[in-house]
Amino acid sequence: MHFFSQLFQFEHPWLHVSHGIWYKYPNPYCAHVASVDVLDRSVNPETGVVRTERIIGVRQNAPAWVIKILGCTPDTYVREVSFVDPVTRHTSLTTVNLSMSQYLTVLERIHYLPSADKPDTTEFHQTAEIQAARGTWRALAERLERWSVERISQNAQAGREGFEHVLRTFQTPSQAIEASAA
Repeated sequence: MHFFSQLFQFEHPWLHVSHGIWYKYPNPYCAHVASVDVLDRSVNPETGVVRTERIIGVRQNAPAWVIKILGCTPDTYVREVSFVDPVTRHTSLTTVNLSMSQYLTVLERIHYLPSADKPDTTEFHQTAEIQAARGTWRALAERLERWSVERISQNAQAGREGFEHVLRTFQTPSQAIEASAA
């Protein structure tokens, strides 16, 4: 099993970031994201927590050896389940790959929280656990895991830049009201 982790801060308030996650794609930095489909969205009437389930279609630039050996295509799909809690001001997203899961599982967790030090910034914490099926393909599994960590790192950088682009151009509902009143 291999791991990936990153921490940083968005220079935007938590409400802005949590609202912006629904508009993250498409963006010019994440051309590998081909589609986003909302399967379900609900609000818990007691807690106010918004739960959303989406399927995200991704076109990976997989190495030819992966496509040939595993008989797969560059088109892959992941399931994302998110929770936005307006009371605790915590947003969490969990994604897991649906495609090629018999060979490789990538479990990613993302958390957005208001910064304790700077009220107008949001802390971002991302982790991913990558595990290939072992069995008799040990060397291939190790190579696939290492490639996946590299790919996640590249996609995470592009994702961060893309989301920052979206946040800079995105208005929260309160900003839109203020702008229209001016």
